[in-house]
Amino acid sequence: MSSAMALDFFGRSSLARLLIVTFLALAAGGGASADDGPRKAKPPVVTVADARTISFVDKLLVTGSLVAREEVLVGPEIDGLRLTELLAEEGDTIAEGQVLARLSRDILEAQIAQNAASFAKTQAVIEQVKNQIVESEATLKQAEDSFNRVKPLRETGTVSQAAFDERDAAFRTARARLAAQREGLKLADAEQLLIRAQRRELDVKLARTDIRSPAAGIVSRRTARVGSVSSAAGDPLFRVIKGGEVELDAEVPEFHMAKLRAGQRARIEIEGLGAREGQLRLVSQEVSPTTRLGRVRISLGTTPDLRIGTFAQALISAGKRDAVGVPATAVLYKNDSATLLVVVDSKVRERAVKPGLLSGDSIEIREGLAEGEVVVMRAASLLRDGDEITPHFVETQTAATAPSPGIAK
Repeated sequence: MSSAMALDFFGRSSLARLLIVTFLALAAGGGASADDGPRKAKPPVVTVADARTISFVDKLLVTGSLVAREEVLVGPEIDGLRLTELLAEEGDTIAEGQVLARLSRDILEAQIAQNAASFAKTQAVIEQVKNQIVESEATLKQAEDSFNRVKPLRETGTVSQAAFDERDAAFRTARARLAAQREGLKLADAEQLLIRAQRRELDVKLARTDIRSPAAGIVSRRTARVGSVSSAAGDPLFRVIKGGEVELDAEVPEFHMAKLRAGQRARIEIEGLGAREGQLRLVSQEVSPTTRLGRVRISLGTTPDLRIGTFAQALISAGKRDAVGVPATAVLYKNDSATLLVVVDSKVRERAVKPGLLSGDSIEIREGLAEGEVVVMRAASLLRDGDEITPHFVETQTAATAPSPGIAK
């Protein structure tokens, strides 16, 4: 290689190295930030809400069946008579005293005719005895007068002993006969009283051949059949819902019984008929030792379309109280426990709480949270204890007004 060529080669190599160094320097300088360290990411924006005092209505969900408030059993009061006529059917609205069925009257009418004949016979006997008594009273008076005339004559010896004894015997006989007749009259009167009592009994039985309802209401069941023989000890012929009043007979766990009172309002959902308003009428004083359930009766009034035995459920308004509440979506449930994500100085802190009543979109927090504290509105597994956030506040309702499905566990 000549010296000129060597010079040209080394010159070009130096220039290339200079260009490379310059490019690297510019690249390093261009990639540098104005700050001394790496840029910090902005915390995520999270919707939060503050805990407020809310009015909660304690609503208890119960289930049961529709029953008559009071069921009237209608049946025959006399035995052995054949049922001849039916005058009411299931679903009929009936009045108090209305005839629902009739029994045969033939046997009773025959007995009444026989009783009337017996009464007439005793009446004739009584009249006869009364006439005999009148006659005997006259005979006794005559015998007594004769005896009184003879008595002083016997003392003076004017009349013989035989004549005196005859007068005395006649007097005694007349007196005894009169006494016997008077006793006979008493017996005849007593027999007549018995016949009269039997007649009254027959009249009552005859009236009872008309089987009447003792109360107004709605016939819920009819088992009467034409041709059947009556039996007072048998099953009732009709069942009547007294006054047409129907109730929900529901079971309640024993730990809820203490909060229930007569007069509390309830909303009843009836299978196939929709919702009705009702009122708690009766809270049982007994709890089953086997099931640990008590019973309540919720009055539904006299709506005719209600059917006995229909399934229904009710929400009972068992009470109202003001308590700290948050949106129900803020509570996270896991492993039989409940937690909230509480925001403190823009950082999330997980906290165990004890939830209470559900009402509308809010839930009561019985323990673990104070009024005014801020919580993440929608609990999610993406946030962890200690995460920093940018809070975004939203307005929440101050009173829970929507109906609740029950009690939060």
